Amino acid sequence: MFTRTALFEGKILEGQEDAFFSAVEERLLPIWQRLPRVQDVRLYKPVRRDADAPEIFLVLEIDYPSIEAIEEAMASPERELAKSAHEAIMPMYEGRHYHLVSLRLANFVAASG
Repeated sequence: MFTRTALFEGKILEGQEDAFFSAVEERLLPIWQRLPRVQDVRLYKPVRRDADAPEIFLVLEIDYPSIEAIEEAMASPERELAKSAHEAIMPMYEGRHYHLVSLRLANFVAASG
């Protein structure tokens, strides 16, 4: 399994946090979920970081079965919709976003109880 991670580094503009996260959940998340061959989509809002860590205000993880599946998703019409929706939230933050693609090496799930 491969995960394409988007890291949003910088800060949300003062007074824009609620609008930003609402737009992400209401406009972008449904598009990300419709990308071809997506297996799972996760959003994280960091709440703590190391003193020397960059200021990350949003983490997006999308799982795919293969690198080819990621390439298919990146070439899809849904990806173009996601780009347009992302442009609408860009005025709400200062900073940048970038991507990593990772191969899952292990997955531990604790037993409940």
